[in-house]
Amino acid sequence: MRTLVVYSSRTGNTKKVADAIYEVMPEGSKIAPVKDDPSFEDYDFVALGFWVDKGLPDKKAQEYIRMIKGKKVGLFMTLGADPDSEHANDCMKRAEVMVRSDNDLIGHFISQGKVAPKLIKMFEKLPPDHPHSLTPERVALHERASTHPDQEDLRNAGDAFKDMLAKM
Repeated sequence: MRTLVVYSSRTGNTKKVADAIYEVMPEGSKIAPVKDDPSFEDYDFVALGFWVDKGLPDKKAQEYIRMIKGKKVGLFMTLGADPDSEHANDCMKRAEVMVRSDNDLIGHFISQGKVAPKLIKMFEKLPPDHPHSLTPERVALHERASTHPDQEDLRNAGDAFKDMLAKM
């Protein structure tokens, strides 16, 4: 089975996860950043990764998701929030809705990742009543996120995509 791993990465988090997924893919697979607009035509399975921007896949990943047609697809994403949170699940659901109906969505994987320092600086300027203001809880979340994706996350990503391949 020919597999294409495509990713969009802002801080390097999603690229790390993409590399871990690529390592478990069968021979003949390819990995490429979404900015290169790789053709998916010659592949049976497309593993598409993105970083979350305002609750959605980043813009380049959104465009690519909507282009894929007639393929088996697996999604993976990174975000600063806890991967088991309602927010993370809502973000993935929004991405899954973007997958065209003529594709077969096989599964997904969510990983926590460090928050871009530039974004944290922006959060520092927000008023205390804003949902993204830097409260002590949010600072603690960013500190936890700064250690991800870790080796366990990368191993779990590889395992999740091995399981997707086994389903096909």
